[in-house]
Parts: sequence; C-alpha cells; structure tokens
Amino acid sequence: MKKTNFTKEKDTDLLETLAKKREEVRDFRFSMAGSAARDVKALRANKKDIARILTELSARTHAA
Repeated sequence: MKKTNFTKEKDTDLLETLAKKREEVRDFRFSMAGSAARDVKALRANKKDIARILTELSARTHAA
C-alpha cells in the first residue's frame, strides 16, 4: 500500500478514513479465528495508516 499524505485532507475526511481503517483491522482480527493466515502486511499497513491519521489530527489540535 502506498503511503498517503494526510495533511491535505479535511478533518471530517480523516475521521471517516480512521473509522474505516479501524473497522478493517477489527474485521481482520476476528476473521483470523479458526482460519488460515491471510495477508498480514495489509493489517500492518492499516495500523500504520491509523497511526498517521491520529498523528495528523493531534498535530492539528495542538496547532490551533
């Protein structure tokens, strides 16, 4: 997955993306129970994107 620049997006878009990424991570973790391993790199990429989004939102709140 390509690294995305989140500095250009609006706060509402970031929150929507954050919710979507968290849902993907949750679905991945619950689907792992009782099944063969899938693409673990996608899980890692989603977690990193979540961290990037949270960092950008935090930087915006502290700058204001």
